[in-house]
Amino acid sequence: MKKYNFISSARRTLKIESESISSISKQLDESFTSLCDKVITSKGKFVIMGVGKSGHIAQKISATLSSTGTPSIFIHPTEAAHGDMGLINKKDIVMLISNSGETDEIIDILNSLKRHSKEIVSLTSNNKSSIAKFADIKIELKSKKEACPLNLAPTTSTTNALAFGDALAIALLEAKGFTKNDFASSHPAGKLGKKLITQVQDLMHKGNSIPKVSQNTVLDKALLEITKKNLGITLVLDKLKVVGIFTDGDLRRCINNKIDIQKTKIKDVMTKSYKTISSKSLAVDAAKIMEKNKIFTLVVLDKRKYVGVISMHDLVEARIL
Repeated sequence: MKKYNFISSARRTLKIESESISSISKQLDESFTSLCDKVITSKGKFVIMGVGKSGHIAQKISATLSSTGTPSIFIHPTEAAHGDMGLINKKDIVMLISNSGETDEIIDILNSLKRHSKEIVSLTSNNKSSIAKFADIKIELKSKKEACPLNLAPTTSTTNALAFGDALAIALLEAKGFTKNDFASSHPAGKLGKKLITQVQDLMHKGNSIPKVSQNTVLDKALLEITKKNLGITLVLDKLKVVGIFTDGDLRRCINNKIDIQKTKIKDVMTKSYKTISSKSLAVDAAKIMEKNKIFTLVVLDKRKYVGVISMHDLVEARIL
């Protein structure tokens, strides 16, 4: 059997699809603007439908819209015909995805969709198709050919629809002024969401768990506090003010310099300069400060008063890193 050039085939497919995406960007017209205006001012949901490969694309577009600030659901046309039509109300906009514009399962429910929804949008390759003729807003995405050499398997057409969905979602996101915090509220369980919503105060050690000693504490007694709190650091206080810190690194230097830990006061060997962060800062910002300065702990200050300590271990344990 002759060895097949898989890379050549893949490159041909990617070339066809990338050229097609470039082509549809030039096909966008006022119907796209109208769709965006309608969706952004809508008081209802953005319902998306499709069958087969178009159904899979519709689900992805709906998921992207929902996660970027536009409430959306996917409903399969067959399920709509058997009860799920009740999920649609007169405030909702419905977008129907069908490359040919002649999908029977969609055509069969067009009249019901018209009665239940506010407006219907068609996303097809032919504005003269049955589905497009029925729509209030018509989006036409033409492609020269499918990447499939038989011109049968939905490839270029589904890529076009998927790219269009991303373009729509991002256009709406930008118009709404959607922020990182908005995104995080839609992704509370994921690592990305945690990075965007977890604050230092959610992870820091506070109250009695903060390692702290008076500046006049003898070094061996301070080491007991460090060991007890198990953070590799202790704050050094003058009354309630942090005047320095003492870390594992400072201890190593003391040992190298043969410092008498039973006679030396911690104020004489502490590190007077230290990095801080506020309790309401994002935990990911704490990680950036630690990484930049090659340190493992930060003192948490609010209005110049210490309220906690956060360590690299805390960030790793919370899966911020």
